Amino acid sequence: MPENKLDILVLLRETNDPRPPASVTTRGAAISERGLRRVPNPADLAALEEALHLKDTLGANVTVLAIGPDRLDDTLRLACSMGADRSIRFWDHGMEGGDAMADSKVLARIVTILSPNLFYTGSRLADRGDDPVPALAAAALGLPCIGAAVSLVPTREQVEAQRKSDRGARQTVTAPLPCAVLFEEVRTPRYPSIEAITQALAAEIEIWDLAHLGLPFWQIGASGAYLAAADYGVPRPDPVRVVTPDPKLPAFERILSLLSGGIKAREGKLNVLSADDTVKGLLRIFREEGLTS
Repeated sequence: MPENKLDILVLLRETNDPRPPASVTTRGAAISERGLRRVPNPADLAALEEALHLKDTLGANVTVLAIGPDRLDDTLRLACSMGADRSIRFWDHGMEGGDAMADSKVLARIVTILSPNLFYTGSRLADRGDDPVPALAAAALGLPCIGAAVSLVPTREQVEAQRKSDRGARQTVTAPLPCAVLFEEVRTPRYPSIEAITQALAAEIEIWDLAHLGLPFWQIGASGAYLAAADYGVPRPDPVRVVTPDPKLPAFERILSLLSGGIKAREGKLNVLSADDTVKGLLRIFREEGLTS
């Protein structure tokens, strides 16, 4: 590994807690803030634990980064209580309405300024799944990017990582430093002590804005976005067919029909028919199953 300490930058993101039901705004163009609870992304905390493990074993410097409003300060203080050395939060109201391409420009600029040896974050978001922003930022900077990583060992000039592959297999890959690594939710984040939590309340959080990055305002937010969110919607559930038993059946058989949901036992039939008779037979079966009228 390098003679100097490794500098590791960890991106921490927030996700919507899936337990309270989410709703959309009146116009349907965004998720409603009412009753919404946000939590740190679990995969990002696992990536932070990987960075802190290297700090404990190799003496690395760990910087945590959050991009968003001041509510993310709690996530950064949690990271400080776990052992992070430096915390930075970037936010500019001009970022509102941006897409992955616009957000990746901001992240790429921050990574350029900090120049870490390793850039860590989680491979997925708990609420939305894949997030292309870290990979797009790495691509814009020409950094190697290892996705779905489960473990990593740094050497003098490169890193060797194991990543998830198809059908549960493990793939070993190497990449030169500096590089970006997107971790799966493998390591369990440590629990900070009460003393560490108390000290983190007074920890300094650096607040960056657009002036720190030197980016023009038209490259971020809605101005720099390639895509715009048209609307959000809640998927409609499939209608449940109400079973109406034949009133001519005995009471016991009607009860069985209700309990079965109208599902009938299948019977295999083998018929050798002409094309016309086959079509008529299929139509009869479809009518009996209620698939056509």
